[in-house]
Amino acid sequence: MNEKNNTAAVAENAATKDEQAWFRPKFALYKPNGKGTGCALKLELHPAHGSVEGSIWAMFASQLTIGDRRAPNPTYPRFDWDNVICVKLGFQDLTRILQVFRGECEAIEDGKGLFHRSPRGTTKIGLRHHVEPNPGYSFEVHRSVGLQAEDSHAHIFIAPNEALGLCSAIENALGVICFGIPVVVERDTSVYRRSVREMDHAKAS
Repeated sequence: MNEKNNTAAVAENAATKDEQAWFRPKFALYKPNGKGTGCALKLELHPAHGSVEGSIWAMFASQLTIGDRRAPNPTYPRFDWDNVICVKLGFQDLTRILQVFRGECEAIEDGKGLFHRSPRGTTKIGLRHHVEPNPGYSFEVHRSVGLQAEDSHAHIFIAPNEALGLCSAIENALGVICFGIPVVVERDTSVYRRSVREMDHAKAS
């Protein structure tokens, strides 16, 4: 390989590493309907690191268009990702969500929901189990941003099989949400070992 090609290969590898550094996979559920009132949900895992607690970010996008898949040139429903409602679900939030998915309760906090408050407003997160008319789970978010702006709301229906998968995924994610991604860290334990030996000698004498 000549020098020019080698330089190009190095640059390409560097770009690939940069993409891998910022790219974070998301799990998505798309639930459009014929009324245009559907919703899409994306979930993004953020492992704990350093002094930062882990979380799962939930992003709700309301349906913008209905689309027409049977047309000669099919069009598909679009969702309003420009005005997404994003909520950060921490350990306490996720364990309450799991209680509903596992059947330990019918709704989060007996239907009161979870509240996230910040200087910009208040966000209410609700999850409720339904039996009729269709079995499944109602996952919704409502954001109140003050007197000068309109409130925003999004709602998505989660089928029982989808809830089963989400329950398993969240349970498996709790390890890295609590403790991060395990890595082997080299550290000097000589001081600790020396203190243990000194304590053993002191007890022996």
